Amino acid sequence: MASLSDRERSIRQKLKDDFSHYAARCLKIRAKSGAIEPLALNVAQIYLHERLEAQRARTGKVRALVLKGRQQGISTYIGGRFYWRATHARGRRVFILTHEQDATNNLFGMVERYHEHCPALVKPVTGAANAKELAFSVLESGYAVGTAGAKAVGRSQTVQLFHGSEVAFWPNAPTHFAGVVQAIPDLPGTEIVLESTANGVGGEFHERWQQAEAGIGDYEAIFIPWFWQPEYRRPVPPGFTLDDEEQEYATSHSLELDQMVWRRAKMAELKDPLLFKQEYPATAAEAFQMTGHDSFIKPEAVMRARKAECEGIGPLVLGVDPARFGNDRFSIAWRKGRKVSKTESQGKIDVVAGANWVKQVIDVDKPARAFIDVGGVGAGVVDILHSWGEPYKSIVVPINFGGEPQEPYKLLPTGEKQPGPKNRRAEMWMRSRDWLDETGGADIPDVDVLQADACGPGYGYDVNQRLLLESKEHMRARGVRSPDDWDAIALTFAEPVMDRKKPEREQYGRRVGGWMGS
Repeated sequence: MASLSDRERSIRQKLKDDFSHYAARCLKIRAKSGAIEPLALNVAQIYLHERLEAQRARTGKVRALVLKGRQQGISTYIGGRFYWRATHARGRRVFILTHEQDATNNLFGMVERYHEHCPALVKPVTGAANAKELAFSVLESGYAVGTAGAKAVGRSQTVQLFHGSEVAFWPNAPTHFAGVVQAIPDLPGTEIVLESTANGVGGEFHERWQQAEAGIGDYEAIFIPWFWQPEYRRPVPPGFTLDDEEQEYATSHSLELDQMVWRRAKMAELKDPLLFKQEYPATAAEAFQMTGHDSFIKPEAVMRARKAECEGIGPLVLGVDPARFGNDRFSIAWRKGRKVSKTESQGKIDVVAGANWVKQVIDVDKPARAFIDVGGVGAGVVDILHSWGEPYKSIVVPINFGGEPQEPYKLLPTGEKQPGPKNRRAEMWMRSRDWLDETGGADIPDVDVLQADACGPGYGYDVNQRLLLESKEHMRARGVRSPDDWDAIALTFAEPVMDRKKPEREQYGRRVGGWMGS
């Protein structure tokens, strides 16, 4: 091969260093119209690329779970990214595992198209090439593909770059996670990207998504909403108006009318609103909603609070939900009146570490109260904090989720008593739900993990018609994680709190405290 000129070296270096630049000049795709066109990254692909590159810069490797809607170009991007990486270094093997044979053929055909149209300046020398393998002989790099039906597929491969496609639909998913996914070495330069649309609650993809979303493990949860796609729009017909649900949805996600026209048409085509949410989700929590699941707190109320802006007025109250079991989170929530400013979680910390974390928060943020659930390890956390004396003894208040409610009955205007919550946990969740529906609004962090937690538990009633919130144990049994972050928020409603830094009465004689604060 002739030596390169300085200009050619400069061009090659730019193509090696900048994927967006490389994609537009070296990668060809079959567009939805059928034409062969350069790969110009769309909004979803640019977002995913930035997230993966940030993780690679931070950790030296990529471990990502990507949840997305239909036909958003995610597999196209990952195929192009891995072709770029495999053709610019020695010894990089790519393996693609899909859920069905047709998908395997399509993704491998896409890679073959990249290779066929790759400019000669950066096109690697080809060795073996067949229906399942493409080898770059000089680089000792290349591609192999497989379909998830066979349990042992990919186990013997030596792989540095792994693309798992439509993982939620893999048959034998636990076996593949224990086999081919575990075969990728935990070394700098390796990448594992697992992408899928949702396929209900439970299963390997959903369980791993929940862990990644909660910050447990190496994988990063990356969500791509449907409305980033420019083609998911339709002309607005004369007289088109939104109903109340559509108006709230459009406002929550800042959507335009032509996007809402497309949404209405697609929902009519699918004939199932929940199926639309699964196939074309606006949030990660929405993607995993189950048919027949009636959540105690409704998604619409949570979304309103995610988009609202309220001033935090009144005493600072902490809710602390210590971890009970292996993958549960030790969660803390910060609330002032109408505003939850943040929640934070840690995994797998012991009683002493948990107590020290709460102590640090109290020392820095000076809350009026810190309500701690004493189920499981929580009692030990409270005991340690109380053993340190003041101010912790006054600030830290133990709460028993299973204890009797403060208000077991609701007194109706007629004087009749209506059954209330069964226990303290149901009572606090009820108060947090009512807080979301207050006329003045509520403000919570705009993150999917909170929505998933808030809308996770179902509910029912006992023989005396008292409210029962679905237990954490029952949620785990149906494949849904413990709602630890919202349990922490609910704990801030354990009892009204007076601001210990202010006098009982203010200028106009109002008491300071209550659910909304001063």
